[in-house]
Amino acid sequence: MTTNRPNAVSLAIIGAGPAGLSLALQAAQALPHARITVFDARPADKDISGDARTLALSQGTVQELQRMGIWDAIEASGRSAPILEVHVSQQQPTVLWPGQQQPEVRISAQEQGVPQLGAVVSYGTLVAPLQQAWLHAVDQDEHRCAMRFATPVRGLKTVDDGVEVDADIAEQFDLVVVAEGGVFSDQAKLKWPEGVSHDYGQTAWVGQVQLDDEGRPGMAFERFTTSGPAALLPLPPGPVVPGGPSGRRAALVWCVQQADDPVRELNDAQRLTLLNTIFHPAVGRITQLSPLKAFPLGLNAHRQLVNEGAIVRIGNAAQTLHPVAGQGFNLGMRDVHVLLDALKHTPWSPEDDVATRQMKVRRALREFERRRQPDRWALLATTDFLARSFTWPAPVLATLRGMGIGAVGALSPVKRLLARSMMFGWR
Repeated sequence: MTTNRPNAVSLAIIGAGPAGLSLALQAAQALPHARITVFDARPADKDISGDARTLALSQGTVQELQRMGIWDAIEASGRSAPILEVHVSQQQPTVLWPGQQQPEVRISAQEQGVPQLGAVVSYGTLVAPLQQAWLHAVDQDEHRCAMRFATPVRGLKTVDDGVEVDADIAEQFDLVVVAEGGVFSDQAKLKWPEGVSHDYGQTAWVGQVQLDDEGRPGMAFERFTTSGPAALLPLPPGPVVPGGPSGRRAALVWCVQQADDPVRELNDAQRLTLLNTIFHPAVGRITQLSPLKAFPLGLNAHRQLVNEGAIVRIGNAAQTLHPVAGQGFNLGMRDVHVLLDALKHTPWSPEDDVATRQMKVRRALREFERRRQPDRWALLATTDFLARSFTWPAPVLATLRGMGIGAVGALSPVKRLLARSMMFGWR
């Protein structure tokens, strides 16, 4: 069955994660005549507030959430932690590096003139207030806004006057945004020319650690090791295991080679000992470790964000990448920002007929595609290069990487450019 539509642009968003809900909320405000429907497979009564998956938010993403009126509630919950400084270093010594101290990069919010470089939250902490705000918008304007829980989308079909969404019944929309991507191991692997896909042969072990009180609060660490990058992201104080002592915490992302995994066969005490040999002394001592979960790592990126017709992909549905730069979620939020900007600057009118709406939709999507490609491909290329470099056997690569770290740390304009790209993307 195909429903009748009034002469207003209709938008379907598949996936009620942070990217999909952010787009829905902002579209409802910026497109006053649009009809917006969000589809998600999870049931309405599922509590997502306790989902502990860690998200690193850039300052640009935080500012977007502030504009939406969401960030104040997240800060008030006490479940977010600011990133005040980023420290990047390498475990292997850099041969021929002058001086006693090995090369490092330190980027602080203070030197960049911003209150913070970003923040760290759990998935549930972010999605719960976004979902609450969207459900409130639905209650306030049920003729324009709709939420379809427990409604998996089984297929999309491009038709002459839009896109047909198969979710048990067929509904037609002017534009469909796919914002439901999942993780690399669950995705269908893309082949050229549709996209690029590469299994890095690496595993990310993720969990939480507790630190002693010697380190500075608000610091995020990235450490390049012989097996892969390892990162610590600041978390609010608390225990890392149920019933454990409360203290300074950090989220751990520990990437290693699958073929020579130094983590898998170790018990928690042995993993804790090994971790304390990996990170820079500025971290302080790691005193406790939570149980770790393992995720295979790879690249899976669509060549184009816009399919034929009026189907567009954002976030993990468009690109899944290595966590080495910690920018995957922020890349998706920049997709949201640019897509909304293209849509809200399109002169929609309730008087538009179907052909006119489709012409305007496709023009907006061409603009979105054009504006997003430099930022996304710059980040895709950077993370892909770094991820692959850990599998290359040449020992000289560690020295070259160390020289690069040292050059960035010593050259203020380069460091400033890197900091701006971390906070706001490549513009």
